Amino acid sequence: MNTTLLWFVILYLVGTMAIGVYAGTRIKNTTDFAVAGRSLPLAMVITTTFATWFGAETVMGIPAKFVQGGLNAVVEDPFGASMCLVLVGAFFATKLYKMKLLTIGDFYRARFGEGVEIFCSIAIILSYLGWVAAQITALGLVFSVLSGGQIEPWVGMIIGTSLVLVYVLIGGMLAVAWTDFIQMIVLVVGLSVIAVMASEQAGGADKVIALAQSNDWFRIWPEHTPSGWIAFIAAAITMMFGSIPQQDVFQRVMSAKDSKTASRGAVIGGFSYLAFAFVPMFIVAASMIIMPSEAQALLANDPQKVLPTLILTHMPLVAQIFFFGALVSAIKSTSSATLLAPSTSFVENILRNIKPGMSDKQVLLSLRITIFVFTALVLAYAIAMQGTPIYDLVSSAYQVPLVAAFVPLTMGLYWKRSTTQGAVMSIALGIGTWGTFMLHAPWGEAFPGQLAGLIAALIGMVVGSLAPQLIKNHHDRKHHLG
Repeated sequence: MNTTLLWFVILYLVGTMAIGVYAGTRIKNTTDFAVAGRSLPLAMVITTTFATWFGAETVMGIPAKFVQGGLNAVVEDPFGASMCLVLVGAFFATKLYKMKLLTIGDFYRARFGEGVEIFCSIAIILSYLGWVAAQITALGLVFSVLSGGQIEPWVGMIIGTSLVLVYVLIGGMLAVAWTDFIQMIVLVVGLSVIAVMASEQAGGADKVIALAQSNDWFRIWPEHTPSGWIAFIAAAITMMFGSIPQQDVFQRVMSAKDSKTASRGAVIGGFSYLAFAFVPMFIVAASMIIMPSEAQALLANDPQKVLPTLILTHMPLVAQIFFFGALVSAIKSTSSATLLAPSTSFVENILRNIKPGMSDKQVLLSLRITIFVFTALVLAYAIAMQGTPIYDLVSSAYQVPLVAAFVPLTMGLYWKRSTTQGAVMSIALGIGTWGTFMLHAPWGEAFPGQLAGLIAALIGMVVGSLAPQLIKNHHDRKHHLG
């Protein structure tokens, strides 16, 4: 058991919690709590959008997938995830920022009415279960590894989640942005230092790159067959499109001080994430040279532990402090926003429809109660799902908003003829088709369910929007001729 390291991690958790609590003293109303009073400068928008994705799966899940199947195995994240932020910055941020919305659900209400708002908000909220559970699972893993197994993973989950919960409850998005800024500096410096150390131990970066080339890890394109390309496209769009109508992405972009900052921050944050996601992949590839037999054994049984094991067995204490500081930063930055986002969506887009006329004070109290309840539910879910790979928990989370919420958002912004009937039909066909493919195994194996659901959602929007008008025109023509 590494007592010094464990105490460092606990102190770091408590320290960032204190910063978040201090940020909470500046919270005056719901806008401050939900979108940081729309006051963040470009540097903070970049760090907070970068932090959206840089979580447990980037540090432990993606590298494990990379050394098992190369870049082709990680097309969903980081490639799809980073391009989501770039697309948000290029095509969505400016238009949405000018609408002065509190949540992404507010857009669905303004464009298509309350029914679509509620359905899309439920789809978005449900998608967070796996995403937050992945971060909580990783917190449990950190405490278990550092204590030499003396702290059970589920106990570590409770300790870590409680510390994050405190500053999110008090400080909301402002606390998230402040702590993200510090945590991303720790993360970038920490992982960069470890990459240099790992490179030296492996005999140089050229040796690591040569190993990756000999194993064909740089191959990104699929087999040149219809099924290979269909599976590749489905994996790429799951997070690339499925994450666009997400409240945490929306919240971070809308916290910017103006629309230009919102747009530029998301684009720079997206490209920064893609570039830096290669650092943990490089470190794990280096571990295959530094500790070949241990790495192979871990890849076969528990690939997520390759990186922590390398750090604990082959690196000095300073590198261990840097690594676990960086890892905890990544987990906290992601989990804090993913606790805040679904809770904000629930209060603003579901509770306010059930209980209209709430004062700003009542909304703020409801937000804090909802965050507490949602955290307790996700903690229970994470404990129940122990053993599920972190990467799988994350990637499955985005299929629901992809098939239910992406088409109404995009078409609502860019196609003037889209209607409420079209949005309803899009949601119904998208979820119905995806659900059928998920439940009927032969169909799901023949064609990816999320891609089938997205195509059905698009058809539903076009047919649902145009058909009533075409029928009316046909009826009017007949009436005129008659």
